[in-house]
Amino acid sequence: MSERVPFIDSHTGGEPTRLILDGGPDLGSGRLDERARLFRSRHDSFRSAVVEEPRGSDVFVGALLCEPQDERHSAGIIFFNNVGLLGMCGHGLIGVMVSLHDSGRIELGTHRIETPVGTVEATLIDPHRVRIDNVPSYRYRRHVEVEVDGLGAIQGDIAWGGNWFFLTPAPPSVPLALGKVRNLVDLTERIRTSLKRSDIRGADGAEIDHIELYAPTAGTADVRTFVLCPGGAWDRSPCGTGTSAKMACLAAEGVLAPGTPWIQESIVGSSFEGTYRPGADGTILPTIVGSAHVMSEGSLRFDPDDPFRWGLAP
Repeated sequence: MSERVPFIDSHTGGEPTRLILDGGPDLGSGRLDERARLFRSRHDSFRSAVVEEPRGSDVFVGALLCEPQDERHSAGIIFFNNVGLLGMCGHGLIGVMVSLHDSGRIELGTHRIETPVGTVEATLIDPHRVRIDNVPSYRYRRHVEVEVDGLGAIQGDIAWGGNWFFLTPAPPSVPLALGKVRNLVDLTERIRTSLKRSDIRGADGAEIDHIELYAPTAGTADVRTFVLCPGGAWDRSPCGTGTSAKMACLAAEGVLAPGTPWIQESIVGSSFEGTYRPGADGTILPTIVGSAHVMSEGSLRFDPDDPFRWGLAP
């Protein structure tokens, strides 16, 4: 890899995305899921160097720009965070699209983007606003009960929206407020630990690595959410894959009709607007609209003499 790696930083509803434009590891030209597996197995130090301290932080999501295998696609993207790779990232793709346009790489309009979990269509409505047609999403299990330390038995749904989610109502004792972040992180980490201990998983034994709490809101949004991501970071945005998973649960329950707008709000006050179309075999085809803004751009430098060249990973 290069000693200088060009990047663009953006934020989507308060959640940062670092797009790596060039200079990353050589992953070949195969399918993007195969390249992602190679990234995970052989180049994890690059992931750590880009998004972990001292260059990044736990909240950063990285996005590696790749040549698409299919020339009809505008780009391929591999998303990653402070502990590993992500299948898809809704806020991240919104940030990527805005960053690619800001740098002159793509025009306004609709683009097909390859991800490790499938093709996603993204439309640049204007220089800041993006509509994403996410991967097919679905509710896997309903009203799953799990015993949580200090809370007792709770129930939630397991759903796929590009990542695996456990969605459960926020307890009245812990409001979804910015001032309660420490309490919310502690609670959702205990829920995730309890799911692992009880061997509650997604399809094909997949780990449920996102926890989504939700509660009614007095504002214009339909719901306020708090999402714990892998690695212990919490999502400042309303979470695109989490919004997709939530709509999949509502659709399965018969309480959200196709095409009906669904406004999902984060605890920092940013929101996504979602709708869906019916998919095949009980899935939905979610659409998410949100906004992003470029914050900075430059080059990450990798000095061979730097003892923390590859980050402060434990």
